Order: sequence, then structure tokens, then C-alpha cells
Amino acid sequence: MSKPAKRPEVSVQMFGLKKSSATRAAERFFKERRVKVIFVDLGARPLAKGELGRFVQKFGLTALLDLEGKAYESLGLAYLRISEESLLERVTQHPEVLKLPLVRGGKLLSYGEDAESWAAMLAQS
Repeated sequence: MSKPAKRPEVSVQMFGLKKSSATRAAERFFKERRVKVIFVDLGARPLAKGELGRFVQKFGLTALLDLEGKAYESLGLAYLRISEESLLERVTQHPEVLKLPLVRGGKLLSYGEDAESWAAMLAQS
């Protein structure tokens, strides 16, 4: 009698802030489905430019910004005319201006509270 094929361990990498309700919702979503979450707290460790670049390349920087958020307004980003490079620099220093969490599962990426994309990440594995 052969053993059933062991399902490979599914894991996702999540970038967010501990105090963000959307980040906590994503964490809960994956834990309820017994998915290993590799969490990177952007409050403790800034997002690497290459990692942010992946999300920007797929979605565009404007889509990732929380334009209605308090942080976006308090930093004056709505009124500044700065290059995308300068804006990326500010985003790495102030991750709260992003629609968090940023989640990477396999080759799929998502941002913000997006249960549909999270489910797709689990379906691909």
C-alpha cells in the first residue's frame, strides 16, 4: 500500500504593518487555511527596493498608494510634484502610504485586502 502523496507546504510572503487591519485580516485568512506566513514587518524593516519594484512593475506605483489614507495626506504627497524615484524613496521610508499588505505567493502578487487573489495563490500550489 502506497502512502498518499504529501502536499508540498504552502507558504506566502507578506509585507505589512502589525497595526494595519488589512494586514491582520490577510494573516488570519492564511492561518485559517494552515498556510505558512513569512511576515515582514515594515515598521521594523524597510521594504527592499527590488521587492517593491516587483509590485510596482506589476501594478504600477499609483495603484499601490493609499490615496485616501491619512499618511498620504500628512506627507503632502498629493501636492508634491516629484519623480517616481523620489516617490519610491518616500514609500520605503513611510510604508503606511501603501495599500497593505503586499503578498507574494509563488509567482502571484497582490496588494491590499484581496481575498480573491489570496485564494488564487493557494489554488496554484
